Amino acid sequence: MCGLLVTTDKTCDETKFKEGLKTLDDRGPDQTRTEKAGGCLMGFDRLAIMDLEPRGMQPFEKDGSKVVCNGEIYNYKAFKKELEDDGITFMSGSDCEVLLPLYEKYGEKMFAMLDAEYACVLYDARKDLWLAGRDPIGIRPLFYGYSGSGKICFGSTAASLMPIARDIKPFPPGCYYDGHKFVRYSEIYKADHVCMDSHADIDKNIHDLLYKGVLKRMAADAPVGYLLSGGLDSSLVCAIAQRQTDKPIRTFSIGMKTDAIDLKYAREVAEFIGSDHHEYYMTKEDVLNALPEVIRILGTWDITTIRASIGMYLLCKAIHETTDVKVLFTGEISDELFGYKYTDFAPDAESFQKEAEKRIRELYMYDVLRADRCISSNSMEGRVPFGDLAFVKYVMDIDPARKMNTYNMGKYLLRHAFAEDHLLPEDILYRDKAAFSDAVGHSLADDLKEYAESVYTDEDFEEKRKKYTTNAPFTKESLLYREIFEKYYPGMDDMIVSYWMPNRTWPGCNVNDPSARYLSNYGKSGV
Repeated sequence: MCGLLVTTDKTCDETKFKEGLKTLDDRGPDQTRTEKAGGCLMGFDRLAIMDLEPRGMQPFEKDGSKVVCNGEIYNYKAFKKELEDDGITFMSGSDCEVLLPLYEKYGEKMFAMLDAEYACVLYDARKDLWLAGRDPIGIRPLFYGYSGSGKICFGSTAASLMPIARDIKPFPPGCYYDGHKFVRYSEIYKADHVCMDSHADIDKNIHDLLYKGVLKRMAADAPVGYLLSGGLDSSLVCAIAQRQTDKPIRTFSIGMKTDAIDLKYAREVAEFIGSDHHEYYMTKEDVLNALPEVIRILGTWDITTIRASIGMYLLCKAIHETTDVKVLFTGEISDELFGYKYTDFAPDAESFQKEAEKRIRELYMYDVLRADRCISSNSMEGRVPFGDLAFVKYVMDIDPARKMNTYNMGKYLLRHAFAEDHLLPEDILYRDKAAFSDAVGHSLADDLKEYAESVYTDEDFEEKRKKYTTNAPFTKESLLYREIFEKYYPGMDDMIVSYWMPNRTWPGCNVNDPSARYLSNYGKSGV
């Protein structure tokens, strides 16, 4: 991950600007640079992944125009060849160097042409115009706010903008800013049509598109690792990657010392695929000590995001401190596409599809936010194969009646698509899902709830929750998280729209805790 900060206010205090840029050091520890574009400040902190030499440092410049981009552009080689045929010369091997000549050729149409996870800000010197864009899912973070004189500013995190801007909000995914307004170029969460492919064709397309999604993300000039929980999604990613290389890939898992559910399954997968596997353990003390820092880096008060982030953060921290890994593969975005435990209760196919659309549309505030912050705060870059645009588009178009759990097995289409490959042991391929915050050990959430109970009496809880009128805390745990959030982000709680919870309007889903273990169908997920 890299970090960017840009102000379009020519009167911005450079000391405050550098204070904001300094907060991005973890995202980009290799190089930092501040330059002027159009009389305004443009800053970049680099984590070198493609072309590790200084020539790959940003901003990139062409005829006075400049761009900074935190991203991976997977179709950059095709663009590079096309532009070289046009007579363009490139100075580095960086994928992001194609952006300026691509914009010069296609203008704002460029944003929809990128097969990428990206957040970028571009200054057009010819028009004296500032533009910005973000990928359709929001895998790469971008925020915007306004200076005291009302000029727009952009930053990789809300914290980076706080010294120079107010009214800070997440930049909407699938949009670009054209210098005056936000323009939506992608609604990837919406199905263009209902795909009625045969089961055989669905199997082949899911299989082949996920393979391609993994393969294109394996390109890196820096050392690569893989998060392996032992669940279906991360196991598939690791197994596909291992099939593509002669050397053992490096896999990493974490669990509570007392009751880790998934470590044994991760170990089974690692032994089956032949990876170089590493296990880490955490204690109740580790969890509670990490809590304030996790909320600070996340910039959220959401219960399930915070719970799931603690294990991931501690694992990434251990990887950063004990290895040279700079790129980490993860299994996020499968649940949103193929269903959670709670979507088993969807009353009909239309309801299932609408729920999937909502989850993909809001991903940038929950699982994608978690993955980005846990990885980037430990100076690594995340790669998310299930977020491949072609894969997401195809799965969202599949007839939702086929995606519903009518097979007595969640995510059946995904599992069945890989049944003939024998990439994974049968018991892993058809294993019940456990949520990450539970899979590292049920005691993690229990310890957090117990701690919150010790912080507030019942009277304290009722009194203190009243100050929050939007998305009011409804448990002592949620109040604890909101109060820690307020210390770091005072008055900014509208960056998240609501608590991540099952659809409580559905029968069987009216629960008061986001964990899947409170659903009646949790079954063998917790063993």
